[in-house]
Amino acid sequence: MMQRKIRLRLDEVKAFVTAASKCDFDIDVCYNRYTVDAKSIVGVLGLDLTQPLTVSYNGYDPEFEKEINRLALAS
Repeated sequence: MMQRKIRLRLDEVKAFVTAASKCDFDIDVCYNRYTVDAKSIVGVLGLDLTQPLTVSYNGYDPEFEKEINRLALAS
């Protein structure tokens, strides 16, 4: 299970959800006690986008990895 911390701005949500939707594996986005499907634009928009989010997934897609790397927070 991969976990990455990202920061999403409102104008980046559509590109993130589009990249996630093209994957054939489950992707979750978590903040505090809330977990939503990354393929749901309504779910992602319901999270607090001012805070770091945790993305959890169990698969590999080069386009999704590129999007995650663009949004990733430095560890």
